[in-house]
Amino acid sequence: MQYVKSTIGAGRTRMRQMKYLATILLSVTLIAPISGTAETGSGAYLAARQADLARDYRASEQYYTRALRQDPNNPLLMEYLVMAHMSLGQFAEASPVAERLDAQDVDSQLVNMMQIASSAHQGEYASILQRIDQGRGIGTLIDSLLRAWAITGQGKMSRALEAFDVVAEKQGVKAFARYHKALALASAGDFESAAGIFDQTVQGGIRLTRRGIIAQIQVLSQLDLGDQAIAVLDLNFGASLDPEISNLRQRLSVGETLEFSIVRTPREGLAEVFYSIANILSADAEPDYTLLYTRIAEYLRPNHLDAVLFSANLLEQLEQFELASQNYTKIPPSAPSFHNAELGRADTLRLSGNFDAAIEVLEKLARTHTGLPIVHSTLGDTLRREEMFAGAIEAYDRAVALHGGAELSPWFILYARGISHERLGHWQESEADLRTALMLNPDQPQVMNYLGYSLVEKQVKLQEALSLIQRAMALRPESGYIVDSLGWVLFRLGHYTKAVPHMERATELMPVDPIVNDHLGDVYWSVGRRLEAEFQWNRALSFEPEEKEATRIRRKLELGLDQVLSEEGAAPLELVKDGG
Repeated sequence: MQYVKSTIGAGRTRMRQMKYLATILLSVTLIAPISGTAETGSGAYLAARQADLARDYRASEQYYTRALRQDPNNPLLMEYLVMAHMSLGQFAEASPVAERLDAQDVDSQLVNMMQIASSAHQGEYASILQRIDQGRGIGTLIDSLLRAWAITGQGKMSRALEAFDVVAEKQGVKAFARYHKALALASAGDFESAAGIFDQTVQGGIRLTRRGIIAQIQVLSQLDLGDQAIAVLDLNFGASLDPEISNLRQRLSVGETLEFSIVRTPREGLAEVFYSIANILSADAEPDYTLLYTRIAEYLRPNHLDAVLFSANLLEQLEQFELASQNYTKIPPSAPSFHNAELGRADTLRLSGNFDAAIEVLEKLARTHTGLPIVHSTLGDTLRREEMFAGAIEAYDRAVALHGGAELSPWFILYARGISHERLGHWQESEADLRTALMLNPDQPQVMNYLGYSLVEKQVKLQEALSLIQRAMALRPESGYIVDSLGWVLFRLGHYTKAVPHMERATELMPVDPIVNDHLGDVYWSVGRRLEAEFQWNRALSFEPEEKEATRIRRKLELGLDQVLSEEGAAPLELVKDGG
């Protein structure tokens, strides 16, 4: 979500740059707790540490507060409490605790982060510079950028530009530093110089982030270069249906001058440093560490909606669904990114088990943002997961129509709609969707496998099914579902002995899947290993299959597979062969 689409080569270059920057940052900015231990045996401390392991920041904050009452001068408890407060976005509460630690002259990177954030929030730029000069900063690269922006805050633009240039001299971070220099210039009204930096950056083969591209087109607009700005948008986003990008393009097309809003003040510039670094860290760092940076960006600039969404996404990764949902609700309905926030909120509701609420959010969004395919396809996905296949198909139909038809739609929408049709018994429609999805993405193993498996279950085109599944297996040899499909098509073709090792491998990869274990039971029965077959069927039942499947398994245990096949009107095992 953070980066615009690019060519494969440019995308790989961008990822290499991100990896390199992440390596630099992680080498100098990983937060290490204060040396020592909390000399306490309190239940509150132990409960807090347990909450830390679960990333339950609310519980951590409560328990550390309680433990600190019992041991008020313990620096480690104070540091952990600061971290909990910052993770929750509670900077007013974190600040006095960090002040106490700072007064004790405790060497803590986390305290340095908090103190620098506090100084930035209050516009105390001299304090930031003093802290960095005293060696109480966050990390070499970060401190260099913070220094440049703090000097900007003092109104010393010439010195600030020199400071940005010093950062640019560091290996591997030239583009990163020059981007921030361009933002500083633009925030001071020097749009021409900023435009030159953006142009040099792009000409040098560096792909800007989404925010970088928006900054560039805002700068061009300020220079009355609206046509160039439109060209930049079209080059990077193509026919994107993103509301924000569409809105910007429409405003440019009627001659409107866009405000430069990416960074307007030195404090916002400091917020952008933390946001930019969070983007870099997200490639390799743990999400709870990256969260500290996005929270600081939010603290310094509450209307930094990208940072708000970033924090929400990180909290979702950390399975803190309630906190994530709260952050998503910070995005106002008037914001172009509102639909992204609501999609995220629906996802947190689904992941927390509140499916009805998730569907309600998505249905409302589908009514208010009718022209966005992603809204309808996401609603379809959620309904499909709840086995509400008819509703899912209707949602997918709307998404496909908005894309301009099946052959112009993303393959996954057709794949998902094909699954929904198949589950409702609409085989003709399902097959058409699955084959179109495969045409759009010929090397997609999921589609190959689902189409192949469906053909096997329909007992049609078995040789094609075998070919499809073999191709899928070559691409995803460790996929239990695909290995199961290969074993199952061999079984259906009458190649019972050949099916055995594949089905055994499938159960190794997916040991608690009831269907896979059931399939292995059938294969064992077909080669005369009756006791092992019964064991696998009993094992399948222990994993609680759907009632229809469970009933059939019990019938096999009672009568044997041959009799069940006879009752179902299926061909006997020895007559199933198709192609030998």
